[in-house]
Amino acid sequence: MRIITKRECVSFVTGPLLFITHALLFLLVTLVWSASLLAADLPVLDLDKPIRPNFSGSWEKDFRRSDDWETELNRTIQQIQREAELLSRQSSGGRSSGNLRSGRRGRSNVVDLARLAEFISRQSTMTITQNNNEVRIEREGDAALICGLGEEIMESFSSKHGTEICGWEQRQLVFQISLTDSVTILHRFTVSSNNQSLNLVTSISSGNSTPFNLIQVFQRYDAPPDEFNCEQTLSRGIVCRQTQS
Repeated sequence: MRIITKRECVSFVTGPLLFITHALLFLLVTLVWSASLLAADLPVLDLDKPIRPNFSGSWEKDFRRSDDWETELNRTIQQIQREAELLSRQSSGGRSSGNLRSGRRGRSNVVDLARLAEFISRQSTMTITQNNNEVRIEREGDAALICGLGEEIMESFSSKHGTEICGWEQRQLVFQISLTDSVTILHRFTVSSNNQSLNLVTSISSGNSTPFNLIQVFQRYDAPPDEFNCEQTLSRGIVCRQTQS
């Protein structure tokens, strides 16, 4: 019987250990290399970049692409009339006249809502400023619409006449105005991917009435500089100076 020497015994034990060690080292290097490649493909978070679509700029209404409120009113009235006639045909004789009266009330309500929508959408231009905290929509002759950029729904205005809340639905900026007479006004703002076109969908409803919808399209334009630069002071109120050309 052959006797195994000490050197042969050490080689017998250390050989497999060296193989395992080399294999583990190779695996570790491969994992580190793969992780570095994945990290290179990941987008870098820019804390100075807005987390929402950029609505800022001067916007001018494109009347050719925007809804005409009278045309939309006629279309909505025809829809209400068709629905009333359908219900009338499906009902028995005693309930038929009631459905027709309901259709007439619906037409009367939607006329009032359409006139309100026409008044609300009277502005031909808007100026929007936006930073990392809020977006502010200035409309001539009307109160500004202001909303934050967070995930939560926020109350942006409240008085005895009603409340206004706002929030985000994916890439849409939404304002909901609830008035004391059960009238609800909903504004939905969206901007195109190239930031050159802005859509505003206004929907007005009263109770369970058929809502009246109006779509307005705005194009970005270069607004001329203001002739006067005004600022609020504590001692003299609002002070305006002519802008240097």
